[in-house]
Amino acid sequence: QVQLVESGGGLVQPGGSLRLSCAASGFSFSRYTMSWYRQAPGKERELVAVISSIGDFTNYADSVKGRFTISRDNAKNTVYLQMNSLKPEDTAVYYCKAHNVPYAYWGQGTQVTVSS
Repeated sequence: QVQLVESGGGLVQPGGSLRLSCAASGFSFSRYTMSWYRQAPGKERELVAVISSIGDFTNYADSVKGRFTISRDNAKNTVYLQMNSLKPEDTAVYYCKAHNVPYAYWGQGTQVTVSS
């Protein structure tokens, strides 16, 4: 069955870095656009970054441009989110999403907490 499993979250101090991973299985990963979303307590889920199926196009929310980098390895069926210069406002549950209309799959999320 379809699975998206996020990992790499945790507690980090402001200014620190984390690398999130999302391992996919059960579908043709290389045919899907992949995205990272996040949801902070009391807020709506928001798009953080997106990467095309072959990795030739990326886009970012203004709030993370220049700090976060999305990448993928289609040989490993994995998408990554490198997060640098983390801020307390980056604290959220981070989710990966696979989409290829009309299909969309979500992972279970990984918690990222930025605090001193």
